[in-house]
Amino acid sequence: MAVYTDVSDEELRAFLAAYDLGDILAFKGIAEGVENSNFFLQTSRARFILTLYEKRVRSEDLPFFLGLMEHLAGRGLTCPVPVRARGGQALGELAGRPAVIVTFLEGLAVRRPAPAHCRAVGAALAQLHEAGSDFAMQRPNALSLPAWEPLLARAGNDADRVAPGLTERIRRELDHLQVAWPSRLPPGIVHADLFTDNVFFVGAELSGLIDFYFACTDAFAYDLAICLNAWCFEPDGSYNATKGAAMIGGYESVRRLGPDEVAALPTLARGSALRFLLTRLVDWLNVPPGALVRPKDPLEYDRKLAFHRRVESAREYGWRS
Repeated sequence: MAVYTDVSDEELRAFLAAYDLGDILAFKGIAEGVENSNFFLQTSRARFILTLYEKRVRSEDLPFFLGLMEHLAGRGLTCPVPVRARGGQALGELAGRPAVIVTFLEGLAVRRPAPAHCRAVGAALAQLHEAGSDFAMQRPNALSLPAWEPLLARAGNDADRVAPGLTERIRRELDHLQVAWPSRLPPGIVHADLFTDNVFFVGAELSGLIDFYFACTDAFAYDLAICLNAWCFEPDGSYNATKGAAMIGGYESVRRLGPDEVAALPTLARGSALRFLLTRLVDWLNVPPGALVRPKDPLEYDRKLAFHRRVESAREYGWRS
């Protein structure tokens, strides 16, 4: 989450006039994340999150995202649900941006996940994959392999200003993955961005998943690889196989991985690491002036890629079946 677009009091009151949410008690920007402008909204009736869509989110994709959240909630997954205005519409416009209000989820993101957190996330990810199996809409992954070459072109030679030799390392990795990338793995609805700040816990219990604005149709195992990257590395850059085993075990407690998915896991982990390296790199080099946003360090994923290049099998990630 982040704030790129300011909202005046007058604009907010005019927007909320279409809803039955009571009186405004509090409204403030949320600085975490990098994609959209997000605000905490408290009214006399409840607490909500107001999102203005920016940057990579295309207006034509919004019915997919909003419909998916409603669908998953209807299948028992705890996630934000879009709030509809009196006229029945979930999507509006505020400050010149598409905008939506969603329900507020209780809980906190964990900064230092333990194996128990990783196991809970793995199980929730598989539950999401199962719950989305009968969702009628599809959306191609706009940030999969075909998008990585254009992202590298956007960064250009500026990548070497972030770290010496970074352009060449990305180039070699991209050349490898264009040959090695797996096909025909089981696909379906994936979250594609289930980082620690997108999962809430109340105490030791997982209380919900948020931020579905990269959700798409892709390989289930790719979604798991994203989570292994996001949850199972330590601050010193080392991979924690105990956390990896917990996450994979949690996932397989709900949905078993097939042999092709297991074999592809090292390549999928490399690919997901490259995807986040590239998008973080582009964001790092293109922060809008005055934006209330903290771009994430792309070199975190450069270091993770160095680990993945040495991996030979899924067992090194903690797979034990």
